Amino acid sequence: MPGPALKQLHAHHAIHQGALTGAIQKTDEVKRLLKAGEDEVAKMAADHLLEYWETRIIAHADAEEDGFYQEMVGLHPELERAVIQLTRDHDLMRTMAKDIKRMLAEDGLTPDVMQQFEALIVVDDIHSRDEERMLLDEPNR
Repeated sequence: MPGPALKQLHAHHAIHQGALTGAIQKTDEVKRLLKAGEDEVAKMAADHLLEYWETRIIAHADAEEDGFYQEMVGLHPELERAVIQLTRDHDLMRTMAKDIKRMLAEDGLTPDVMQQFEALIVVDDIHSRDEERMLLDEPNR
């Protein structure tokens, strides 16, 4: 059973916004460290950034899929297509995180890794807006 915050637009938005803000700040810190020539510290910061994505944002996605999405479809069967689309977004984020983990292990902190972190931010931002609009914004349902 999903917690009440997942079912309330303002609370769910705050969860999304807080997580995304953290990801942006941590990504900016990695970029700042790279620019300063602090390659070893930047690599550690990138590892922490990936862990943040996995434990904060992807874990939130898992929680949504494990209860919230099913509950919403149960209450509003017409939302099934939206839930399929939103789950696909989660799958993309999981795949991107796995790719980043592999890239970091094989090649270290490269420009391609940073591009993937930036792409994760964009995907998550669009996903969160769509999710809030499609599942929680009553007048638009």
